[in-house]
Amino acid sequence: MFRLVSWNINGIRSPLPGAVCQESNNCPSETMGRTLEELGADIVCLQETKVTRDVLTEPLAIVEGYNSYFSYSRSRSGYSGVATFCKDSATPVAAEEGLSGLFATQNGNVGCYGNMDAFTQEELRALDSEGRALLTQHKIRTWEGKEKTLTLINVYCPRVDPEKPERLTFKMSFYHLLQIRAEALLAAGSHVIILGDLNTAYRRIDHCDAVNLECFEEDPGRKWMDGLLNNLECQAGSHMGPFIDTYRYFQPQQEGAFTCWSVVNGARHLNYGCRLDYILGDRSLVMDTFQASFLLPEIMGSDHCPVGAVLNVSSVPAKHCPPLCTRFFPEFAGTQLKILRFLVPLEHKPVLEQSALQLSNQTQVQKQQNKSCVRSTRPRLSQASSRRGQKNMTSYFRPSSNHPQTSSDLKLPTLPLVGTLMTTKTPEEEEIAKVVEVEIKASGAKEEKEALTSFWKSVLAGPLPMPLCRGHREPCVMRTVKKPGPNLGRRFYMCARPQGPPSDPSSRCNFFQWTRPS
Repeated sequence: MFRLVSWNINGIRSPLPGAVCQESNNCPSETMGRTLEELGADIVCLQETKVTRDVLTEPLAIVEGYNSYFSYSRSRSGYSGVATFCKDSATPVAAEEGLSGLFATQNGNVGCYGNMDAFTQEELRALDSEGRALLTQHKIRTWEGKEKTLTLINVYCPRVDPEKPERLTFKMSFYHLLQIRAEALLAAGSHVIILGDLNTAYRRIDHCDAVNLECFEEDPGRKWMDGLLNNLECQAGSHMGPFIDTYRYFQPQQEGAFTCWSVVNGARHLNYGCRLDYILGDRSLVMDTFQASFLLPEIMGSDHCPVGAVLNVSSVPAKHCPPLCTRFFPEFAGTQLKILRFLVPLEHKPVLEQSALQLSNQTQVQKQQNKSCVRSTRPRLSQASSRRGQKNMTSYFRPSSNHPQTSSDLKLPTLPLVGTLMTTKTPEEEEIAKVVEVEIKASGAKEEKEALTSFWKSVLAGPLPMPLCRGHREPCVMRTVKKPGPNLGRRFYMCARPQGPPSDPSSRCNFFQWTRPS
């Protein structure tokens, strides 16, 4: 069996709490290794890694038993990015970054680009510069013993920002470029699987609030998926795309099958989300080899959950990893000198150490011989002259002999102590005096503390109590408007419960109130 898992991890450098890893003081390599073991897949595709080449560390990239491949954003740091981790038993024969081929290396690329004349070189470079696609090509063996080629396209498709309408054009261009490359690979005889975050909820059943969305089917992303996917329920003669949504192939009517939820609204608690993550396979591959397609909502750590599939095939690993593998990075392969190299003493071989020790011994003997020769030729000074020679450092800290010494017989007059002139107190009187002094200090400190407390209470009255929402009569939470506009920065009260279906009484009510009038 061959198991695939895809997961929008929302930052590969951030800790992954929950079911995957619960210990926060472990090495990143151990954390990543446990994450991959928990997912239990031959190939794990990650999206939104938010890591660039300059900040990628060896513990995250090099995991024992796996070979990894990364695609980075070249336009922004901490943004986008995808990565593919393959077990050594599923080592790919080729790997390539991007869909256009502009970032392909001379050796080890996948190839088969199709007709991209509709795009300019600048458009292709812009589409691939955000690190949203990574291809790995594998050899698989079917249950019949036939060896075939399988190409995985790990994608993180762009999201449409309502404040930036130009991003819709960018998203649709990325979709079309993805379809061109996938169909070109199919035409070349390779099986193709597209997996990752497509950032589009395809059907109404895939969205929690599709009823309240206007023109749901008219969305450009859904129209594109209509042309890409093969709807098995369509009648003969209608358009049939080359790919199948594997989850709906096995679970066509499953409701609440969501993979993404709003973290701010706590929507995951009531499963109020949408399905944005897919595993799409070509028609013949899905019907002949797919055994299951599933979701893993119990695995936490991101605003998405992993999705996966099981194929009835075995992997035929390549003998060597493609050049894009992180094992060949100079900073990880030990071929790049680092600053730390110049600050750590180098290890010498025993032969060199022995020769250096002999050389140092010869040098010391030669120096001693030279010193003895100099001493024999140097004239000796008399004892008197030596005494008048250079002074020792301790001589400056000794008392000078020129100053007259005070006679030990001379005694200064002493005055009687003040205590002897005063009348002595009895022990009982001393104890009473101490108790009175302590009481005076305590009363003074108490009065001072009460005065300070009353002063600060008059100045700082403290926060006002939270109002109660009308739906549940529970204390609200305070939020701040972050959307650009006239209300940017204003604070308001809303129901503290998580977001959910309007028909669910346990979900958030529609209570809203500004903290201050405008």
